[in-house]
Amino acid sequence: MSGHPLGTVHPVRTRDGRSLHAMTRGESPPGTPVVIFEGGLAAPRSYWGLVVPQVAEFARAVVYDRAGLGQSKPDSLPRTMARMADDLGSLLDTLGPGPFILVGHSAGGLIVRFAAADRRERIAGLLLVDPSDEGCDTVFKPWFRLFERVAQHASSLLARLGLLERLYRGQFKQLPPALQAEFSAEAFTPAAMETRGAELAGFVTAMNALRSAPAVPVDYPLTVISGGLADAGMSAALRAEANAAHARRAQLSRAGRHVIAERSGHFVPLTEPDVVAAEIRAMVDAAVSESAEAFRPA
Repeated sequence: MSGHPLGTVHPVRTRDGRSLHAMTRGESPPGTPVVIFEGGLAAPRSYWGLVVPQVAEFARAVVYDRAGLGQSKPDSLPRTMARMADDLGSLLDTLGPGPFILVGHSAGGLIVRFAAADRRERIAGLLLVDPSDEGCDTVFKPWFRLFERVAQHASSLLARLGLLERLYRGQFKQLPPALQAEFSAEAFTPAAMETRGAELAGFVTAMNALRSAPAVPVDYPLTVISGGLADAGMSAALRAEANAAHARRAQLSRAGRHVIAERSGHFVPLTEPDVVAAEIRAMVDAAVSESAEAFRPA
């Protein structure tokens, strides 16, 4: 058995032959969904290091590095939302028929939404953790887009100077030592920031397209966890607006839930991993119960 907090390596080959680095821990008994984690901008697999061990106690938990992050090779093509979602689909294809619960934080919430739409029959539920959402009007304002571009340029410069990691050291100090070292080494490099810029372009394009499209109800369980606190980059007013959008997102499912992580800002998986794990557990239990009911003799 691997002593790594995230389990053992699970190689993934995309449809166009690129390799992605994934890790898997725990087992999903028959009828139990496999849980897949998708991080936000520039977040490598180690970001989920406080949630995965908890989830692995009752289901198979899988984390991976998107192309150009962590130990996954860069992609030579633009990082469109469709391409990122297709890479996630390649990972799902290596894990069997499912069912799957997809968990996405921040911008990763968009990726899992796209991936779920492409493979609805294999999805047992979606958990969005403080996700980027097109229902939040402020993120489309010119000043906000300017802020995003300035932050990207500043992060790239600080990465080249070797200073970026220092700004975020307090955020990931809760991780186990092995994952602290991995996160420190992988998340703040110039290459990671280059990938972040490529992903940001894809996210902005996707958000603009989604904003003009009608909201589509979903027929699978959908839980949205919002941070309860304002923090760096998110004022109290923006927090309230984002959480209202999250509440509307959850209402698109008849099995929708909106949960507030009262002690967290944006980085809920690091500050309240127990809240994330508990919501995954509830979704897994509901899926198992529904599966058992479907096969119960009339």
